[in-house]
Amino acid sequence: MIILVTGGAGFIGSAVIRHIIRTTQHRVVNLDKLTYAGNLESLTQVSASDRYSFEPVDICDRAQLDRIFKTYRPDAVMHLAAESHVDRSIDGPAAFIETNIVGTYTLLEASREYWRTLTEEKQAAFRFHHISTDEVYGDLESPADLFTESTSYAPSSPYSASKASSDHLVRAWQRTYGLPTLISNCSNNYGPYHFPEKLIPLMILNALEGKPLPVYGKGDQVRDWLYVEDHARALYEVVTRGVVGETYNIGGHNEKRNLEVVRTLCALLEELAPIKPMGVVRYEDLITYVQDRPGHDRRYAIDAGKVQRELGWAPQESFESGIRKTVQWFLSNRDWWQRVQDGSYQRERLGVTG
Repeated sequence: MIILVTGGAGFIGSAVIRHIIRTTQHRVVNLDKLTYAGNLESLTQVSASDRYSFEPVDICDRAQLDRIFKTYRPDAVMHLAAESHVDRSIDGPAAFIETNIVGTYTLLEASREYWRTLTEEKQAAFRFHHISTDEVYGDLESPADLFTESTSYAPSSPYSASKASSDHLVRAWQRTYGLPTLISNCSNNYGPYHFPEKLIPLMILNALEGKPLPVYGKGDQVRDWLYVEDHARALYEVVTRGVVGETYNIGGHNEKRNLEVVRTLCALLEELAPIKPMGVVRYEDLITYVQDRPGHDRRYAIDAGKVQRELGWAPQESFESGIRKTVQWFLSNRDWWQRVQDGSYQRERLGVTG
């Protein structure tokens, strides 16, 4: 197969590409605009492969998308390109509307036009896999509730609202035009190459630098944590074996309060990085409670039974094993995150020195 991956230089997209290149014989075309969160250094392990190609293209650019489809003639699209940081969506929602809604529409239309040119056999085999989030479902009220594929949408932030909109577009293109689409909604991902603005890497790096560990409110928000490499395996199963028109929820069955996550990270760092920054006695002393963000959902948790029953996927990592691997990775790959922090990962790809 030839698989077109949008957003392939991002956190989850790069994990998907690494998984496909390492474990299959498929060819991957990585289409990424390279915004601040796109980092080609996350793909150095596979970028030399003759089955990997990179195209610096914006999904809102229809002419370039048409060129990509004509040039590479993909058998499947895995659509991960998105603005995804809730705090950024509160401060500046326009980029989320443009990329997540308009970009998805533009990609759907380019895919549909290309799909119409295929033979009947190729049309039947083609797949458009849209990767989304559990945040489209909003809050869970009861501690016993779980998000299922039939849970009603109730997004709370500009980010989740834009992703909900893109989900609806994908379903509409399948029902109206017959485009063979699938959707997956995932819980919070974590793991290697995670951009440092997100909770887990932010806490690790702040702790290593002796900076405050900011926790929203009381830190009692509950999230279901999914190791990114487990997610990449699930996404491959969905795009290759999933049923057209279906939705698959992908979660780790690892519910943790945010404060519990931060304290776990502190305990691991006490063990794995015992030499602390000057003035720090315990990493946990750095925890600082800050004002909660607007519209902050209290609890997310996914029922991943469908993808397990129908596609045979189950996470290989527990939260305990995955979070340890994550801390170890950040301790062993300082060059990667330091280049993100100082911006050199962007300057060099743009040909800027200094």
